[in-house]
Amino acid sequence: MKDKSAKLRSFEEQALPLMPQLFGAALRWTRNPSDAEDLVQETFAKAFVAWDKFEQGTNLKAWLFRIMTNTHINLYNKRSKDQAKTALDELEDWQIGGGESLTSVSTRSAESVALDNMPASIIKSAMDQLPDEFRMVVYYAVVEGLPYAEIAEVMDTPVGTVMSRLHRGKKMLRTLLHEYAEQEGYRTEEVPE
Repeated sequence: MKDKSAKLRSFEEQALPLMPQLFGAALRWTRNPSDAEDLVQETFAKAFVAWDKFEQGTNLKAWLFRIMTNTHINLYNKRSKDQAKTALDELEDWQIGGGESLTSVSTRSAESVALDNMPASIIKSAMDQLPDEFRMVVYYAVVEGLPYAEIAEVMDTPVGTVMSRLHRGKKMLRTLLHEYAEQEGYRTEEVPE
């Protein structure tokens, strides 16, 4: 009994503070509060069962995101293609604009300034058009702010693949947003590399 109590206390102290962040991601993926709650509940149930296998001192957030990603794939990608499409419908404006940029440069680029002036709905629509493997990497890097190594761990993919998918995903996103930028009067001669 004492071990179960210690396990529960340890889990509650370390994992539960990450629940709001996981719920936010689950809500964006499922687009439905009830499904998001189910996904987070299933994630935490699986995490608690496997808590003894979690290596203390390693990245708990990445471990939980990996469990949630796998659970999401198993539970929700079996539904119709329309329902299985994961997207970023609930992105906050600050995440798209100044708070999180689509560049890794610390100074504000022209691209970041242009994104600040684009409606969130346009960016969300462009994100929805990205293939899943690119959309997820862009989501983890841009919205969640995870470093390459954590994204690789969450997606069970080599770091080089994450870097490549992030680069290609951003390039696809730039291409999709280029037409809108031209229509709004931004000076663009060609899609930036």
